[in-house]
Amino acid sequence: MKRTNVAELLSSDKFLQEVTLKGWVRTFRANRFIALNDGSTINNIQCVVDFENTDESILKRITTGAAVSVKGTLIESQGKGQNVELKVSEIEILGDCNPEEYPIQPKKHSFEFLRENAHLRIRTNTFSAVMRLRSALSFAVHKYFIEKGFYNFHAPIITGSDAEGAGEMFNVTTLDAEKLPKTEDGSIDRSKEFFGKTTSLTVSGQLEAETYAMALGKVYTFGPTFRAENSNTTRHLSEFWMIEPEVAFNNLDDNMDLAEDFIKSVISYVLVNCKDDLAFLDTRLTDEDKSKPAIERNEMTLLEKLNFVVENNFKRVSYTEAIDILRNCKPNKKKKFQYPINEWGADLQSEHERFLVEKHFKCPVILFDYPASIKAFYMRLNDDGKTVRAMDVLFPGIGEIVGGSQREERLDVLKQKITALNIDEDELWWYLDTRKFGTAVHSGFGLGFERLVQFTTGMGNIRDVIPYPRTPQNAEF
Repeated sequence: MKRTNVAELLSSDKFLQEVTLKGWVRTFRANRFIALNDGSTINNIQCVVDFENTDESILKRITTGAAVSVKGTLIESQGKGQNVELKVSEIEILGDCNPEEYPIQPKKHSFEFLRENAHLRIRTNTFSAVMRLRSALSFAVHKYFIEKGFYNFHAPIITGSDAEGAGEMFNVTTLDAEKLPKTEDGSIDRSKEFFGKTTSLTVSGQLEAETYAMALGKVYTFGPTFRAENSNTTRHLSEFWMIEPEVAFNNLDDNMDLAEDFIKSVISYVLVNCKDDLAFLDTRLTDEDKSKPAIERNEMTLLEKLNFVVENNFKRVSYTEAIDILRNCKPNKKKKFQYPINEWGADLQSEHERFLVEKHFKCPVILFDYPASIKAFYMRLNDDGKTVRAMDVLFPGIGEIVGGSQREERLDVLKQKITALNIDEDELWWYLDTRKFGTAVHSGFGLGFERLVQFTTGMGNIRDVIPYPRTPQNAEF
């Protein structure tokens, strides 16, 4: 008999149909009631076993975590909490699970404990909900761009350039660390590297995406990126996924329009298509807040926060205006900010970004025209000579979620900026070529996918929204 999934049965009203289910036991009560889950939904289906006519050796093997196959009849539930249940006629144990060794027992576990068991944490309600939402968001990203006429571009993972200019990159090498080849002056002979030069894992696919946008018009990347920062915060990973659209002929205003429309679209998609998982995570976050001091509680529930983004127009504010607001606000004057705002040119922190969104404007905010001194070399210089056509999208509870800019399309200005920052022009010869051969205004942005998943699921730590987090001193799985 063909296997049916749990999600399909829970929404069915075709009683007395014979079905086969396969899944994992969440709980087994009174030698009679199996809560079965197969990953297709946050919800379990209750399977009622006729224990008087079931072999005792089988009953003993029905333990939390065991994989089973059950056949039976779908009937209207006799108990509370579910509309249907399965009256079991046959049960087969597909995979035993020793309850004395299985770490994911039906009780509350700390997220720290679950990170230590990342290979099994997906069997909990919280992580199954998070990962289904992650999958849905991934689909929504591709759906949005394809429907808007973008082409998916696969940026290289191994690169010889540093898009951010930060220098915090993972080196790629096949050289034997114990027998490094040396030049006559005693330095490492990089010509002996696998690629004949120093290469690294990419921090961004943006520079390569720009070259493709200048021929295909609209492209986007969605792939893994890497940062070798020694950071152990709840917002940083060493390996994460980036979404980076690049559009020829778009200026900064077009770029802001695209970012707002894109974010609203993907969040709207999961609000419609992931209602059960979002309802569970919304309740989880509300219950978690009850145990916190009032000052640390979220001002909005998860669902309120998501609808807040979808239903509000994003307020567009220049960096200069934002600095004036922050400099004169009560938290700054009363020295409540960890990083006080004293003068124009300060690099805004999460506390400042959240104040603008949650307290001052009470809607998502897009800041634009940042000081050139705190932004990357490729951002277009404004006529004032001190600001660039950059933009950041700020969200409640998280601060910056998107960073982007209109790119510097003028060859002479770009060369000046590269020289001023001591970047080797020869390493970017191919990037500069696009400014020599048919240059045009173009723009794009980057969105860290895990940051989006974290916002959408309400999870407090970014390590809990990626299957196997890579962080300093942590690559266990």
